[in-house]
Amino acid sequence: MNAEREVRQSASMAAYEPESGGGNGGEHGRPGRFWSVRRVPAALVALVVLAAAGLLLYDVAAVRAGRTAMQWRGWLADQLATRTLDDGWVVGVAVALVVLGVGMVVLAVTPGLRGLLPMRETDDIRAGIDRGAAGLVLRDRAMEVSGVRSVRVSVGRHRVRARAQAHFRDLDEVRADLVTVLGEGIRQLGLARHPGLTVRVRRPAKG
Repeated sequence: MNAEREVRQSASMAAYEPESGGGNGGEHGRPGRFWSVRRVPAALVALVVLAAAGLLLYDVAAVRAGRTAMQWRGWLADQLATRTLDDGWVVGVAVALVVLGVGMVVLAVTPGLRGLLPMRETDDIRAGIDRGAAGLVLRDRAMEVSGVRSVRVSVGRHRVRARAQAHFRDLDEVRADLVTVLGEGIRQLGLARHPGLTVRVRRPAKG
C-alpha cells in the first residue's frame, strides 16, 4: 500500500557518491578532528592533586617540627598495616583507581568534540561546522524539493541520514531529487571528509 510504502536508497546506489579521497583539501592533506582542551577535567585533577600534596606536605612538616601527625594519617597507616591485598575495601579502591586512570588516559588520547566536523583547509586556516548546523542547512535544502512535506536530517561523522514524508509525486522521483539536492548540499559544506548519504521517503500516515 502507498500509505505504508517506504523507500530506502543508499548514496552509493544513486546520484551521490562520497569522494574516495575524503576531500583531501589540496596539498595540505586531510585535516584531522579538532581536539578538546578539556579545561574542566584538567582543572579538577590539578586541584585534587594540589590539595592532597599540600595537605601531605603540611602534615610531614608538622611532624618534623615535633607535633603529632594528623588523625587521618594514623588511620591510613593502620589500615595499610592490617588489611590484606584480597580485602574487599582494598580491591574496591584499586578497581576505582584503575577505572579513573583508564578514563584519564582515554581523555588524553582521544580528540573529543564529536559534534564538530572538520572542513577542508584553505590557506592554512582550519575551520569546522557543527553537526546540528549542518543538519539544518541540509534540511532547508531538502524542503525545497517538490512534494516533500517534512524531512528530518541527522548528520553523523560518517553518514548523513534523511527521512522525508512526501504528500504527492511518486516516491521514487522525490527520493531521486532528494539524493541529488542533499548530495550537492553536502559538497557545498566543504567537509574534509564527505560522508555517505542515506535517504528514506514515505507517505504520511493517514489521520
